[in-house]
Amino acid sequence: MPDKKPTKLTSNEPLQEYEIPDNRHNFDRVWALLKEEYPDAKPSLNYNNPLELLVATILSAQSTDVQINRVTENLFKKYRTAEDYASADIRELEIDIYSTGFYKNKAKNLKASTQLIIERYNGEVPETMEELVTLPGVGRKTANIVLSRGFGVIEGIAVDTHVKRISRRLGFTKHSDPEKIEKDLITLARKEDLDSISMTLIYHGRKICQARKPRCQICVVKGLCPSSIIFIGE
Repeated sequence: MPDKKPTKLTSNEPLQEYEIPDNRHNFDRVWALLKEEYPDAKPSLNYNNPLELLVATILSAQSTDVQINRVTENLFKKYRTAEDYASADIRELEIDIYSTGFYKNKAKNLKASTQLIIERYNGEVPETMEELVTLPGVGRKTANIVLSRGFGVIEGIAVDTHVKRISRRLGFTKHSDPEKIEKDLITLARKEDLDSISMTLIYHGRKICQARKPRCQICVVKGLCPSSIIFIGE
């Protein structure tokens, strides 16, 4: 019986495992093309030290870097140390970060994280994955960003919604859990590329491989992507 032709996808619903074949054997070829396409893929969050990076990254959830930079331009002038955040009036902090979205939860996490930084880590942002993920609001994604950009420590790959979506569409993973996706990508990539994989895929996700309407026709890796036929509908 012939294989059923995949249907064209029009939403950001998770792809079923049977729809996307294993494409891990093409990782090196895909990665080479993406690196060439986005040679200067770097984070666009503004920060001057690990604390500011931690704060900006916590705030960036469900928001854009442009919006976060607008907020932190004044926020970083007002709150300069972990003590400033830890002792801040919660309502005032909520107002200060209101436009980032989910401001109540973010304000709560900022206060709790900086209080823990003071109590356990001498007021300094910790420099290990194990310590960072103990902070409220900090998972492996945030911790990876802080470690690599704040301390030059490459522990893994920050998996956000773009990295998750594109890794699955490209057939590099069948998982939905960010930690499992990270492990799959680490097994495929060279260690020296770990730091740039996340931002490269994020750039590609923003420009080409968008959630609802991926621009497969002009994608540099469409010939190596098993999902392109689904979205193009041919």
